[in-house]
Amino acid sequence: MIQLLRSILFIAQMYVAMLVIALAYAPWAMLSTLGAHAACHAYCRWVIWSLGWMTGLRCEVRGTPPLGEVMIAAKHQSFLDILMIYNAVPRGKFIMKSELMYAPLLGQYARRIGCVAVNRGKRGAAIAKMLADVKSGRQQGGQLIIYPQGTRVAPGAARPYKIGTGALYEQLGQPCVPVATNVGVFWPRHGFLRKPGLAVVAFLPEIAPGLSRDDFMARLESEVEAASNALMAEAGFHAPD
Repeated sequence: MIQLLRSILFIAQMYVAMLVIALAYAPWAMLSTLGAHAACHAYCRWVIWSLGWMTGLRCEVRGTPPLGEVMIAAKHQSFLDILMIYNAVPRGKFIMKSELMYAPLLGQYARRIGCVAVNRGKRGAAIAKMLADVKSGRQQGGQLIIYPQGTRVAPGAARPYKIGTGALYEQLGQPCVPVATNVGVFWPRHGFLRKPGLAVVAFLPEIAPGLSRDDFMARLESEVEAASNALMAEAGFHAPD
């Protein structure tokens, strides 16, 4: 009961902090994308720091976060992995659901840092638009972050990897850095409880450009799932058979 109360207080202050930081950085963010990135990094640092002392959930980044222009293909379990991945790289930008672009504050900052909206609907049309939008925004540089499964996936649940990630890999001709995580063990997709422990995001060795789409997708899924399962087992979670 006490942990639930601490979690609710953390969540409440997290949204207050979003409003305060977004408004404080707004003048700089409107003038420069550097200001928008600075605001987003400040918010991530605040949430990660307050999460530790308010709920006992500590965060750790393993591996080497990329600094250059790469695609990051990550396991997605909760809002926390978004914050941890973005905080670890200098100029991250996400492939994200188009409806999030209309969310107050979040949508405005997402546009400023170069996030790419994807409409749900016919897969072929959605992929074509995503590829065109990424191509048009490449001049901004940075690290393009995509969630190959398309949504949050609870620990132990299975969901296919979508081919759009492979299409981006082919088009960009850049290395892909896979990312594994166990954050869903402590910060679930739904509910208010934040469990104490060690949430980990692990940057895995990059996959060089040049593989066929099928070979890339097979390697990406194999490496991310194996590493994520190992991190979840380390946290005490074992998926049912």
